[in-house]
Amino acid sequence: MESSIQGKMIRELIAHFSSDLLIGKKIKNGDLRKKLVNVEPRWRCPEGFSWTEIQMKDFTMDWLVPEENNREKVVLQLHGGGYIAGMRNAYRTFGVVYSELGGNISVLTPDYRVAPEHPFPAALEDALAAFDWLLAQGYAEKDIILAGDSAGGGLVMSLCFLLRQRKRKLPCGIVAMSPWTDLTQSGDSYVINFERDPLFGKTKDSMIYNKDYIGDADPKNPYISPLFGKFHDFPPMLIQVGSYEMLLSDAVDVANKAKKAGVKVRLAVYEGMFHVFQMGLRMMPESKKAWHEVEEFLTILRRGEA
Repeated sequence: MESSIQGKMIRELIAHFSSDLLIGKKIKNGDLRKKLVNVEPRWRCPEGFSWTEIQMKDFTMDWLVPEENNREKVVLQLHGGGYIAGMRNAYRTFGVVYSELGGNISVLTPDYRVAPEHPFPAALEDALAAFDWLLAQGYAEKDIILAGDSAGGGLVMSLCFLLRQRKRKLPCGIVAMSPWTDLTQSGDSYVINFERDPLFGKTKDSMIYNKDYIGDADPKNPYISPLFGKFHDFPPMLIQVGSYEMLLSDAVDVANKAKKAGVKVRLAVYEGMFHVFQMGLRMMPESKKAWHEVEEFLTILRRGEA
């Protein structure tokens, strides 16, 4: 099935900015992304929600609560950015979407520490601190849904490995969009999609080859690259990825490995789509369909039918 006209247009636009204007090279170390975050206008919280900044010891968190709050579930969202860039307003908008699709549930989004100032395991430590903060608010592990894109999609899996290693209860489900699960770049799609990935393709001078987060650690450590972990006892997962992504293998290989371990996994590969195409929201049929799929998954988790 071919991608939509809107999807093709946005894909070509991204390719122009990233390849022709060398944006990929400019965001390799995260400096451009950090500058963009600094110049973003203050996010305007939509009506029907309260938005609070929570100050933690080493980082801050956004706490989005709908006026008609359904406390049956809560989303812990871990943002993307290659572990080298902080949160953007786009993720605050994602939070609103997660809240609405989840039936008026609250969403916690930590602006976790990033490299090069804070390499591994800083991001994982902050994710755990955010998880524990939700428990302190009265939520149980079975009430928590982990959601993340790109680096955040890998980080939610790493968090589950850490919880399981410490013999703690796991959350009830995972939503992973274009998850970055293999920081060794060993998957076939790093070669097959090298020429056609509009964001990371045609160069090895981009953030997916940045080693600042890994530092001196082993990139095959499952807390860094979840692909190399064991997925037994994991909660149900919804994994979405685009067929044009260099990170396609990261999603497919993790999904296959988790399925073999007995985990309930829904893998959705969207033809012609690019990295975290869900940011298109209602602009493309593919992103609309992806968010509808998320809504169905959240509904299943909320009903305890997963």
